[in-house]
Amino acid sequence: MRKLILFGALLLIVGTSSGLAQERKLSAYAIGFYNLENLFDTEHDEGHNDYEYLPDGRNKWTQMKYTHKLRNMARVLAEMGTDKLPYGCAAIGVSEVENARCLTDLCEQEPLKARGFKFCHIEGPDHRGVDCGLLYNPSQFSVRDVKLVPYIYKLPQDSARATRGFLVVSGTLAGEHVTIVVNHLPSRFASSYYREEGGSQLRVVKDSLQRDDPNVKLFIMGDMNDDPRDRSMAVALGARRDMSEVEEGGLYNPWWKIHDSGTGTLMYNGAWNLFDQIILSRNLLDLTGKKEYKTLTLFQPQIFRRDYLFQQEGKYKGNTKRTHAGGVWLDGYSDHLPTLVYLVKAQQ
Repeated sequence: MRKLILFGALLLIVGTSSGLAQERKLSAYAIGFYNLENLFDTEHDEGHNDYEYLPDGRNKWTQMKYTHKLRNMARVLAEMGTDKLPYGCAAIGVSEVENARCLTDLCEQEPLKARGFKFCHIEGPDHRGVDCGLLYNPSQFSVRDVKLVPYIYKLPQDSARATRGFLVVSGTLAGEHVTIVVNHLPSRFASSYYREEGGSQLRVVKDSLQRDDPNVKLFIMGDMNDDPRDRSMAVALGARRDMSEVEEGGLYNPWWKIHDSGTGTLMYNGAWNLFDQIILSRNLLDLTGKKEYKTLTLFQPQIFRRDYLFQQEGKYKGNTKRTHAGGVWLDGYSDHLPTLVYLVKAQQ
């Protein structure tokens, strides 16, 4: 029987082989995603429909509320991954961020500043002005390249529309080439076609990255606005439910089985959806079951949960505690829960 004990920066695997105890040390890392639910500053960005998040807007978005929102987001981001690793995540993709100023202010919050967190961001074309970004701890993850691949509307009637694209960040983690693609697919106010189109475009991005480097370790993450079994993920992107189904160059979706168990990352009409997914390339999987971990390997996915992220009383008890609900400021967090994956690699 193998036992796995996680402590500090290391995993210690204790196994048996022909009756003899063996020990190996592994380095451990975490990569996460979190929809920050409307992290807006208090100033108008020209050309964007951000009026509800101004001091005189519908949400009366004052500097005090913005400061509280930053503090709350930083608390969650800093705690992600600490159930197993005291230093938390190496990188965290985020969505629903208005601009670089918000990310600058976020990284200045004490729990993130103490770890030296930095960010990647490229201003996108979304009409509300919300973008995706990547926060990272430079002591663990170093950035090589950042680009924004646009989401392309293909139907003639959509020629004037624009939404957030795919933020592609290439870097180095544990001495290996890693690329993280952060995205936020069109909402469910739009038909499934637009999310399926997003899945197809993500597959094109994936294929391009793998042509450039067949050995790149890929993490495709974001608020997909669909569950793992929906066509955008399972067919258009081609992310598989079981490791054994993942073809060469293919993708694995560890959240499919988790959602099948009845849990998720956001609740609608009393049922859980799991929109917040981190999908992994085949070369991050232990397909042999030998647990050799010679390169970065998926250890475990996790939905990050804390009591403070949920409504504790009232009509919506058990739901996520949002910033606003029913026009009332709750001083909460997000309508989504964060997700993360733990990775391991044998030390040389």
